[in-house]
Amino acid sequence: MSRLARACAWLGLFFATQPASATISYRISVAHPEEHNFHVTMIIPEARTGATVQIPAWNALYQIRDFAYRVQRVSASARPKGPGQPAWPLAVTKLDKQTWLIAPPAGESKADVTLDYSISWDEPGPFSTQLNAHHAFINLAEILFYIPDRRGEDTRVEFLDVPNAWKVGVELAAGGTPDAPNVFVAPSYDALVDAPVELGAFDDWRFEATGAHYRVIVDGANWDRDRLDDALRRIVAYETTLMGGAPFNEYTFFFHFGAENEVGGGGMEHANSTAIAAQSVGTAVTVAAHEFFHAWNVKRIRPQSLEPVDYTREQYTRALWFAEGVTSTYALYALVRSGLWSRHEFYGDLAADIAELDSRPARLWQSVEQSSLDAWLEKYPFYRRPDVSISYYNKGKILGVLLDLTIRNAADDHASLDDVLRALNQQFARRGLFYRDSLDLRAVSEQVCGCKLEDFFSRYIAGTDEIPYGDFLSLAGWKLRTDIRAFAAFGFWPGRGPGDSTVATDVEPGSSAEAAGIREGDVLLDLEGASFPRDFFRWLRQHAAGDTVHLRLRQEGKEREVTFKLGRREERHYDMEEDDHATAKQRRIRDGLLHGKDD
Repeated sequence: MSRLARACAWLGLFFATQPASATISYRISVAHPEEHNFHVTMIIPEARTGATVQIPAWNALYQIRDFAYRVQRVSASARPKGPGQPAWPLAVTKLDKQTWLIAPPAGESKADVTLDYSISWDEPGPFSTQLNAHHAFINLAEILFYIPDRRGEDTRVEFLDVPNAWKVGVELAAGGTPDAPNVFVAPSYDALVDAPVELGAFDDWRFEATGAHYRVIVDGANWDRDRLDDALRRIVAYETTLMGGAPFNEYTFFFHFGAENEVGGGGMEHANSTAIAAQSVGTAVTVAAHEFFHAWNVKRIRPQSLEPVDYTREQYTRALWFAEGVTSTYALYALVRSGLWSRHEFYGDLAADIAELDSRPARLWQSVEQSSLDAWLEKYPFYRRPDVSISYYNKGKILGVLLDLTIRNAADDHASLDDVLRALNQQFARRGLFYRDSLDLRAVSEQVCGCKLEDFFSRYIAGTDEIPYGDFLSLAGWKLRTDIRAFAAFGFWPGRGPGDSTVATDVEPGSSAEAAGIREGDVLLDLEGASFPRDFFRWLRQHAAGDTVHLRLRQEGKEREVTFKLGRREERHYDMEEDDHATAKQRRIRDGLLHGKDD
């Protein structure tokens, strides 16, 4: 019998003898933040000593990141039941890159098993974990082991050695006492690790809206509380009203502002919270509109292909165009319908998305379903090239608007995509069910509009037909004007790199960027004193070919600054505008979409 087979045999005996309910406890020490090391103690109760434990290979991003490579000094011990019995050390053997076997001692007496280890993290951003002298931000799945078949048991986590000036922010139930205040509990490992943690001297406040309680936690400088608070209240009010109420009692927004978030900017959704890193309140608000809608779409309205979560390997789905892309549609809707954006900002944003998709030759052969399936390849800069892939965020966002227009037109504006989201929430999320990727998305959409959508789904979602934008947009009395314009160009293509960084790809031979020493794979940090823009299309449209720009980058682990001149490129430009001769029906559809209503 192989070592792995023996481990599985022991594991079967281990689980067969477990109590109906137990609490697996974790103690996380941040005693030496300057060393960036968490010390973790995991206590496994009522165990027949002999078990395998694992740490996830992925979390927060659709990327295998192998958190196990950060783990150090794993040891275990056991204490049998009964007073006065001494603990004894247990041998720990690593079986594969993320699995350890805690070897059983002689005999089969029950014991509490204690596992100790350290794990090192110092990466900013909502997708990673960081511990330094300033603060700690923790995605718990990136530091906590689990027992594969005991993920459903109650969990308890305690934060130790927290500096006196620091507070603890986490959207978990409190389980502490006056003597041990930093204790929190969750009904399962999955629920525990879906709650990010902030430790530090952060600012925070609370508000109530639409029957739920909200907490806002902010770390960083140069942000406007009044502006952020007003925007969040509007977003929360609109999206919860749209969906018929909040699916939670409490929700926490975590924000990180400042220069250190230049690489890890963006947002990460959780069932009852979101973590967002940004350089400005304006960017943070647009990200919040997206991440908050995830409380329904993807966290509860969820594809079956993502359930149950498998932390050990890639988990493939063809539905990210809806889970992420249509969530971006609703971020756009939330901004314009809440009054945070004007209709002309809405038009400009949608036109920019169309231009971005049009700039990617891969749209002619990679469907948005395949883009969803291939999400696990996004960590490779080559894959992000415009001739290799499209973005399910980008095309999914566009398709959300076009599907909405199609439904409104077929139903004479008596139904909309809003009704589809509410129906999915009612038929799946509230019943604890998961939808079957595009099969159920199409079925519910047809049910809502009373029309057949096979052509739409086969041509534009499963297929790669060019989208006749003019035909779709005319349903709402919009016109799409196009022309070829000269725009500024970097001389390289900004692609997504590991850990959601932005890296240089396709450096153009003979360009000023190449002459300045920019190389393939360089991490792009600051551009003109601000973090490298995620919407670099928009940034380039605000500059001219020949402009001199200053870029800070990381090359082979060392930071350097380069100066170069922007190049020139020709690109199809799009403008959306309203048709002065729109029919009454077209105006109804347009107003319904912009204001979030149907007749």
